[in-house]
Amino acid sequence: MQGFRYKKPLSFKRLVAGKGLETTDVGYSVSQHIELLIFTHFGEHRFNRQYGCSIWELDFELIISDWKWEEKFKQSLLTAIRLEEPRIYNVDVQVDLSEAARASFGSGVTEVKKRVSIYVKGLIIETGEAYQFSTDLFLGPLSGKENKV
Repeated sequence: MQGFRYKKPLSFKRLVAGKGLETTDVGYSVSQHIELLIFTHFGEHRFNRQYGCSIWELDFELIISDWKWEEKFKQSLLTAIRLEEPRIYNVDVQVDLSEAARASFGSGVTEVKKRVSIYVKGLIIETGEAYQFSTDLFLGPLSGKENKV
């Protein structure tokens, strides 16, 4: 694939110093793009209103069925990757939703959040190598005070 793949965040300090921007390999570049797809709300991209995925809509949806929620998000992300990331193929997406509780020490407050584990697998067109990406997101700032009896 022609062109440079720049590592983010872009270091303008390096650029001004005449060192140029840091480049990266295709796998890392694809991972950066998938992160951008995940964190972009539909309609946010000025020139492509369909760019992004449904995590923002689903974040505020009442989760009645974990399986349905996972499937909706999986299909949205899979569609986004297939449409917007031409450097990989044979893409498979797995989404796992679970609960994560965290107690804040001293305050007695316990936060309960939904953890979304995302796994993407595929093959890199340029090299034929296997590609893997994974990340965890936390949704829902539910919290509750610990009752001491």
